[in-house]
Amino acid sequence: MSGESAPSESEGRTATVRTTHADAALVAAALAPDETDSMATRVDGDAIECVVERPTTGGLRSTVDDHVVNLRVADRLVERARAHLAADDGARRSDTNGDTDTNT
Repeated sequence: MSGESAPSESEGRTATVRTTHADAALVAAALAPDETDSMATRVDGDAIECVVERPTTGGLRSTVDDHVVNLRVADRLVERARAHLAADDGARRSDTNGDTDTNT
């Protein structure tokens, strides 16, 4: 033991969650509406880093849990949207005459 005591509840608790994503900026933008004042999120290349500070361990755990669930949902939505757009783009490219006008 180093002689340091455990932090008291009045000192608060902090956790940092760092994850990587194919489109970190878009995932972070999707998370923004659910962020609270106890969260600070930044994007660094393909990584999202979120620092959560809460007064209690239970509150910290709940906030981090919510954040991780929201991350998974946002990341899956971005992945599915990219796959859908890629499939749609592929279908347009397979049009042999290049005519995409359906009003003729």
